[in-house]
Amino acid sequence: MTFQPATVSNDLTTLPKLPAWVTSGRAETFESVAFRSGAALTVLDALVSDPAQGVPLKLLANQLALHAATATSKLEGRVAREADIRDSFHLTPPGEARGPDGDLLVFWRDTTQLRLSVRDWRVGLEGLVGRHLAADMQGWLAVGSKRAKSNGPLAGCVAVMRAVLEADDRAERIACLLSDIALARVLNWPVLLPISAQNLTKAMLRDLVADGQGADLKVQAGLLISIEDTIRLAGDLASKAVALRAVAPKLRAKGSEAAVALFLSEDAIGPSMMLSPTIQGTTIPMTDRAARRFCDRLVALGVARELTGRPTFRLYGIVR
Repeated sequence: MTFQPATVSNDLTTLPKLPAWVTSGRAETFESVAFRSGAALTVLDALVSDPAQGVPLKLLANQLALHAATATSKLEGRVAREADIRDSFHLTPPGEARGPDGDLLVFWRDTTQLRLSVRDWRVGLEGLVGRHLAADMQGWLAVGSKRAKSNGPLAGCVAVMRAVLEADDRAERIACLLSDIALARVLNWPVLLPISAQNLTKAMLRDLVADGQGADLKVQAGLLISIEDTIRLAGDLASKAVALRAVAPKLRAKGSEAAVALFLSEDAIGPSMMLSPTIQGTTIPMTDRAARRFCDRLVALGVARELTGRPTFRLYGIVR
């Protein structure tokens, strides 16, 4: 998997899709989960590993990070809304405290920066996990790897979660993070996508630690749903990226190419903070007025939308 697309096809009919038999019916047995997850992971791997599919992977990763932050907020008992988490991150001026909601999104966005193909990737992971759990994380991942080899990738993810939560039943985000790493390593991805947390509940994780009846199966079924949701999101973002690239030649503003690239990597764009006075990640200047006009132009062309509904402190993102 790479975050740098090469030649991108605009033919969306070639995108790999989930067979109907994968999403129809319920995951009633471990065998059915293993069978369906094998097909689903094959589709997901094709979408994110082949740059020609045109999936904007930085955007996918950042949207998944927002979903994971919302889900783990519930797991940790705060129940923050997705919009509140997004605003806490994107609208906090540099150098000021984002608060627990914004910090949670920082955590998940930082996980997408891990490069598992780099020799010292565990150093970055230790900074996310925390010193009190870092000493055990290699052992937990080894448990997951062994379980995945014998019972399939999702069983490996569940084994990692259980090991973490048995050590610290309040480490929900760490359990989900290490589950994501276990999945990425099975699929030989050099980076990870925040997938595991999306469809889990506190009760599911509590039962998992307590060895409740059917707990393993419920968590695996939840992971399967998250994988299916990620496939749909990836396909949707690929189609939206095609639409955005199609209107790019109509954008006359200086720096429009760089600004379009930013829309294809960020889940939310604050014109005055990310496009002005220079476009984020570049040295290309753009005035505040030009930035707002650029975003409004994308909305008028139907390829972006305003996310907040406010007259001021607006955020824009690709149409979903």
